[in-house]
Amino acid sequence: MPRYENMDGPPKQPTYRDMRNWWKERRGKMKDMSFRVPSAQDDPARLQVAPKTARLVWVGHSTFLLQLGGLTILTDPVWAERMGFERRLTPPGIAIGDLPDIDVVLLSHGHYDHLHFASLKRLKGNPLHLVPEGTAGLFKRKGLHRVQELAWWDNHAVAGVTFTFVPAQHWTRRTLWDMNRSHWGGWVIEPDLTDTVDEPTAERAPTIYFAGDSGYFAGFSEIGRRFPGIGAALMPIGAYEPEWFMSPQHVSPEEAVQAFLDVGAQTFVPMHYGAFRLADDTPREALDRLFAAWEKAGLEKDRLLVPKLGELVEWDGLQPSACSRC
Repeated sequence: MPRYENMDGPPKQPTYRDMRNWWKERRGKMKDMSFRVPSAQDDPARLQVAPKTARLVWVGHSTFLLQLGGLTILTDPVWAERMGFERRLTPPGIAIGDLPDIDVVLLSHGHYDHLHFASLKRLKGNPLHLVPEGTAGLFKRKGLHRVQELAWWDNHAVAGVTFTFVPAQHWTRRTLWDMNRSHWGGWVIEPDLTDTVDEPTAERAPTIYFAGDSGYFAGFSEIGRRFPGIGAALMPIGAYEPEWFMSPQHVSPEEAVQAFLDVGAQTFVPMHYGAFRLADDTPREALDRLFAAWEKAGLEKDRLLVPKLGELVEWDGLQPSACSRC
């Protein structure tokens, strides 16, 4: 079986000494974990009615419900109450039983905070699982047979919506024996625009980039070059501290802003914070650093969308509306 790599070669593997130094450093930190990401009280029954253009709901961590092009899509579905020994910090924004039928599941990689089979098996409908190369066999062993593997830059169309698997800088492992035996990446979701070609002012769904889990790398610029006009970039901002340890695999909030600029998207939507404590940073710290980096970059405030958990964000043409902002 192949071992997968990043664009610049094999992922950097931490040493035992690195791990020992991190845990020694962690013992000297005092962190305020009192902040909780706010939740909305939107009626999940609205999800049963298709949006006019597109809809986004942040369920938590890297789990989004997206509705566009007549499809209902889930990214990295995780409704787990624990991750390792740590309890979930905030409940999912939507109860899994309140979801509509799911058409497509997008998986970024096989780490447990992104791939949770107990959640996948509870989804309604008969979703197609689009997964990284090297992952389909695991899905089939778990009893999920409607699965399609993709390599970087491969695409697959469903009902006119095109899903392209794009690079990320990361790694993956689920057991002692499968280090980097499957790949990792993000997804670009392109709705069918043929109905609006002759009507440039018509409302249409945005192209969405779901970055998955990634350190900062040159691939962000390449994604922006290949997919001009991305409407929304769903970008990770958490699990970055200590940066000397985490930076090869997780962007800091400042790096996330730079990656957003590299991609050339219109709207930034943060994720990968607030649900599980995977590193030493806190949800409040991640948001504060994001807001500071956004202001320092001189970016327009209305291009930063920070939804509450469970908040239904509707697109009005190419702009999200009825949503929370910084």
